[in-house]
Amino acid sequence: MGWGTLLGLLTLAVVDLAYGGLARKYDLAELGRMPERSEVLDARGGLLGRLHGENRTVIPLTEVSPHFIKALLAREDSRFYEHGGVDYVGVLRALMRTVKDPKVRQGASTISMQLARNSFDLTREKSFHRKLLEIALTRRIEGQRTKDQILELYVNRIFFGTGIFGVQRAAESYFGKPAKDLTLDEGAMLAAIIRGPNAFSPFRHYDIAMSGRDMVLDRMVATGVLSAEEAERTKQVRTKVKKEPKAALETWALNAVRRELDSLLDAGEVEEGGLKVFTTLEPVLQEAAERSLKKHLDKIEKLPGYGHQTWALYENMVQRGLAVEPEYVQGAVVVLENATGAVRAIVGGRDVQHSSYNRAVLSKRQVGSTFKPFVNAAAVEHAGLLPTQYIADGEIQPGEIVSAEGDFSPKNSDGTFTGLQAAWWGLAKSRNTMAVRVGEMAGLDQVKALADKAGLKYVEGRSPQIYLGNLGSTLESLVSAYSMFGNDGVRCRPFLIDRIENSAGELVYRSGVISYTVISPGTAWLTTRMMQKVMEPGGTASGVGAMGFKGLAAGKTGTTDDYRDAWFVGCTTGLTCGVWVGLDDPERIIHRGYGSRLALPVWAEVLSAAVPVGYVPGKEWNPPGELSKVRVCAASGRLAGPGCGSAASVVEIPGTHVPVEECGLHQGLQAPAPRPSSQPSAIPRRGFFERLGGLFR
Repeated sequence: MGWGTLLGLLTLAVVDLAYGGLARKYDLAELGRMPERSEVLDARGGLLGRLHGENRTVIPLTEVSPHFIKALLAREDSRFYEHGGVDYVGVLRALMRTVKDPKVRQGASTISMQLARNSFDLTREKSFHRKLLEIALTRRIEGQRTKDQILELYVNRIFFGTGIFGVQRAAESYFGKPAKDLTLDEGAMLAAIIRGPNAFSPFRHYDIAMSGRDMVLDRMVATGVLSAEEAERTKQVRTKVKKEPKAALETWALNAVRRELDSLLDAGEVEEGGLKVFTTLEPVLQEAAERSLKKHLDKIEKLPGYGHQTWALYENMVQRGLAVEPEYVQGAVVVLENATGAVRAIVGGRDVQHSSYNRAVLSKRQVGSTFKPFVNAAAVEHAGLLPTQYIADGEIQPGEIVSAEGDFSPKNSDGTFTGLQAAWWGLAKSRNTMAVRVGEMAGLDQVKALADKAGLKYVEGRSPQIYLGNLGSTLESLVSAYSMFGNDGVRCRPFLIDRIENSAGELVYRSGVISYTVISPGTAWLTTRMMQKVMEPGGTASGVGAMGFKGLAAGKTGTTDDYRDAWFVGCTTGLTCGVWVGLDDPERIIHRGYGSRLALPVWAEVLSAAVPVGYVPGKEWNPPGELSKVRVCAASGRLAGPGCGSAASVVEIPGTHVPVEECGLHQGLQAPAPRPSSQPSAIPRRGFFERLGGLFR
């Protein structure tokens, strides 16, 4: 017997040494690494939703109700504070039962052992090897953590069913309160859930959960932490449980945040969760953008001639399990703050539950006439164009505009020509012939360079079709480029995430404002005042007032060939907003589906909603330093001379943009006046007007 005992002790020592070595390979820091969901907050600190990780909120032990702690210990480990982490008698009993019948479950795990098993990737197989490794890990944990630390880790790691982890989220989900406020009956019910999260779920099996609660109360009496009288009184209480919450739905805000978060942090940091993501989203504007887009797209589907799938039809297909990809009319909205680039609202489509494809940041579409302000800005910056300067609105003549594809001779959308007109009028009326001639004044290279600097990095080729917006861009890029007009020519890089903090409250990312000058303040001021005319009587967006928007604004409509894309992008002194409407598979939305008809109403509602939250449009655009009153010739764009006659007028312009040369165009001849816009002319014949127009090109 002596030799047998000695051999047994030696065997135990060898086993202890071997498994102690295995246990040392595990990093105890993993005990505290519990994936929490990251909280996403709006600009006012409100919760937008949660991302990644597990549905858990880690709290200190001091924030847990004593009722739950007593119930937990009575249920799971009544000698927790007395033993060294392992109940050897219980372990031996469980092992013997497992040997006799592997199908029989015999519990003997202490809280410390459960923590070891749940924290590390141990095999699920019931075997001597796993149990011995579990014991070795438990002893190591007990040697390096206090009992309270072990208990704190355990209550935060427990799974409570229905995707709920940790006592804090369990208390909030089942009872609508923090863990520190749990009553005796609630604490006992949560303690009962631990051994059977699905079977004892109060959401699904309330009566069974009540029975489990009462068993825990009886166990508390047996262990001496509760009197029999108090247990009986508590059993008479019908524990109130909240309704099971619906699964969290995806939103456009979370969709955009998730996309940006993945680009800012590595996958491990994102998946571990526990982050607080502070966004720039203004909740009032986000809600207004989503609501308004849906409302007006619903209206489009009811217009005569709309011949595509409707949202309601697709929803019916979803309910019947027949849906593939939606084919109804879509839209997108982006709102940026001019002075910072902060994204105040972003909507990537009509229904994120149907399609999570974010059209605001991923879809590159033809921008059409929304590009014309950049053409005018390039001419103002590099060719000295003034808003009052005459530009010929006549048919493009053979050889006048030549490209690699040959002569380029676009028509105006209404098929008419109006002779000489002021540059601002051409932009307000979106005249194609004038836009092309303004573009030629600036030069194709200058137009492309300005667009690239403004953030439109999709301008390819060297075709004059670029002047008319024959290029692709995402809505976010276009809105960001436009924001410089309301910000003295300065573009701020758009950003959605302001800062990110980890679970310890430490700053792991900060965005900050990144800005640079695209055009001079004087050019921005002159171009913006031209764009302002778009929204005044006679402009393509003149209906904005009737749509509810009141205040100073500047913008541009856009409609691509065959009404495939409808745009409106515009700015106030504080914000820039862009709206796109179209079908994912580019085809005609509806006949006469202009940007002013389909996109402008959404813009008007969103910018109107911005006023109550502090974005009140200014009374005027910020003047770029000293303004000078000078007499200029509209025909040449230079200082008026003796022969300029009716073409001469006094204008107020930035000092940086005052012409330095006097007009030498007329040589004593009376200068022509612009043709009244209300009387479109036929195609002009060769003569003085044409020769004069040639000088302007």
